[in-house]
Amino acid sequence: MLDSVPGVPQPFGRCEKPASTIAAALGIDRAQCKYSHVGGDQPQTLVNEMAEAICRGEVRTVLLVGAEATLAMKQAARAQTMLDWSESAAGEEIDRGLGYPLLTAYELRNGLGSPTQTYPAFEHALRMRLGRSREAHLIAMSSLWSGFSKVAAGNAYAQFPEARSAEFLAAPSAENYPVADPYLKWHVAQDAVNQGAAVILTSVGEAERLGISPEKWIFLHGYAQARDRFVTERQDLSRSKAIELVIPTALEMAGKSPSDIQYFDLYSCFPCAVFLAAEALALDAGRVPLTVTGGLPFFGGAGNNYSMHAIVSMVEKLRADRQAYGLVLANGGFLSKEAAGIYSAQPVENWQPSTVDLQPEIDALAAPQLLEESCDAQVETYTVTYTKGVPQRAYIIARNEKGRILGRIRNGDQQLAQSLAENDPTGRTARFEHEDGTNFLVGIQ
Repeated sequence: MLDSVPGVPQPFGRCEKPASTIAAALGIDRAQCKYSHVGGDQPQTLVNEMAEAICRGEVRTVLLVGAEATLAMKQAARAQTMLDWSESAAGEEIDRGLGYPLLTAYELRNGLGSPTQTYPAFEHALRMRLGRSREAHLIAMSSLWSGFSKVAAGNAYAQFPEARSAEFLAAPSAENYPVADPYLKWHVAQDAVNQGAAVILTSVGEAERLGISPEKWIFLHGYAQARDRFVTERQDLSRSKAIELVIPTALEMAGKSPSDIQYFDLYSCFPCAVFLAAEALALDAGRVPLTVTGGLPFFGGAGNNYSMHAIVSMVEKLRADRQAYGLVLANGGFLSKEAAGIYSAQPVENWQPSTVDLQPEIDALAAPQLLEESCDAQVETYTVTYTKGVPQRAYIIARNEKGRILGRIRNGDQQLAQSLAENDPTGRTARFEHEDGTNFLVGIQ
């Protein structure tokens, strides 16, 4: 997690070459070692990329590894125990860096930032498109998550293996306090976990040469990936163009429809991510199981590596149910990067890499004009973030005839934050004042 944000202190040191260090620990010689970009999409994106490399004969076998120890880090810090995580093996390693930026300077300056500051924009926009009140959407989110928690309760590797009722998940309490409107604690990914997973990819020929039993073989039938526009550049914040393109493209490559898929793991950092993917699949999110792990709030949100666990869990499902097909959707950033894979124990005849490039279609989409001025605009979406149950920060995204504006409340304006928390501002008129490069929300009419 700490590698995901530049400049964040590393309290126990940092392994400078993670891939090389793992290879050395496993006694793997002559390995090509790479450290991936940031993003929860990366496990599936890397499967897609490495499957192509294997097909082209560039590599024989690939080991994908990811792990998270945020819980150990927090426990050691609380106990004032020093750890040494600086061990690093020698050797050549390619560090791909952070990758494509997830937010613009305009977005950061005017209120967006962490996932709990940003995903609420999508959640409220979605509930408005669906015609739901805040109370109705709270029930929908909690009902969805109750089903996920029941899957986690039966998963020996889940960080929080306890079934939780929709009633508990919908009610603010000491165990389920407000985080960011509309989310309570258990509506969001829980990242304080100690979890790791790995996937091995190779060809049928190499698997036979190594004596790997065919009973363990799972095939990638279809895949796709794409990157969406920056948050404020998306015309409709209640939709994900990347999800809407990636899922059907992966299914088409596999020659399957949603009704052919028996198992799903849809990235579940926040409810809207699942709702939007289920919508793209034309599935009823309340009736069809959409996770094989229990999801990021209950299985655990293992940083950028959650979908590696989803892929491993899917492999286990498909090894046992050999006629079935499974779909994994991995998400990175703020619905920024999507990657999908279709899997089965059934072999693929004459598998070839995909030739579909979805990026030009997304890059060509028109973006609204972003405003940096004092003005009035109609509220599209918003959130209020909390500290110890008290509203502290808030932002609003709104539109007028000139374009879209993102603005935040002034630091310390708890009265306005409290008003937004108590009164749904969507569809109403917001007043902004522009000062020194920042749009400040000063009132709602």
